[in-house]
Amino acid sequence: MTTWNPTQYLLFGNERLRPALDLMARIPLESPDAVYDLGCGTGTATLLLKEHWPKARVTGVDSSAEMLERARALGKDVTWQAADLTTWQPDVPCDLIYSNAALHWLDGHATLFPHLLGGLKPGGVLAVQMPQNFSAPSHTPITEVIQSGPWRQRLEPLHRPHPTLEADTYYTILRPHVASLDIWETTYYHVLEGPNPVVEWTKGSILRPLLGELSESEAITFLEQYGEHVRQSYRPGPDGKTILPFKRLFLVAVK
Repeated sequence: MTTWNPTQYLLFGNERLRPALDLMARIPLESPDAVYDLGCGTGTATLLLKEHWPKARVTGVDSSAEMLERARALGKDVTWQAADLTTWQPDVPCDLIYSNAALHWLDGHATLFPHLLGGLKPGGVLAVQMPQNFSAPSHTPITEVIQSGPWRQRLEPLHRPHPTLEADTYYTILRPHVASLDIWETTYYHVLEGPNPVVEWTKGSILRPLLGELSESEAITFLEQYGEHVRQSYRPGPDGKTILPFKRLFLVAVK
């Protein structure tokens, strides 16, 4: 099981939160009763769901004990649940299953997404956001660094170069099961500070499972090699700040 570092993940908390808010704004529900945040992480978006629908019973679900420990420390009127996201379903059909930047960690989307729809009431909503940046220079060098190092046999089974499907494929999977379906992509242009900040960004997300398998010295070497690739593609501007274009996929399905 991957050990997550909530502090590293939250280094770019504002940038990671914006897509969560954009997804929330497109959910066509006025007063849901039962709301689940699947892959809630540190609970930031979960609390916003509770603020948006204060009368709803909101539950944050995650498989990471480290993330849930941080979420529970918030002490808010939210239920926190540890669960395997690949098999999770609500005890009874609910109004909203919301997931921000989590489901790309799971395989088998052709069966996973219809499975999640099965946990909704008629008229319920599945609202999902996932990164779709895997063909960008922030991500493509990871494969090369893995394959060129002594860690290849350990890391290759963990690496998923393109874990999400194309938007039209999600349409094909979901459309037969829903009353309406809205799918779109957005590219965010994040303004980052610091030396080679794209490395810090990926350390908190896609690199986490890989670095967790390496010794301290191996992780340093891995990051140095990966960082050299990234530095060539993401150079600071005249103001010293680095622009990271980051594409994300959104879908809102009404059952």
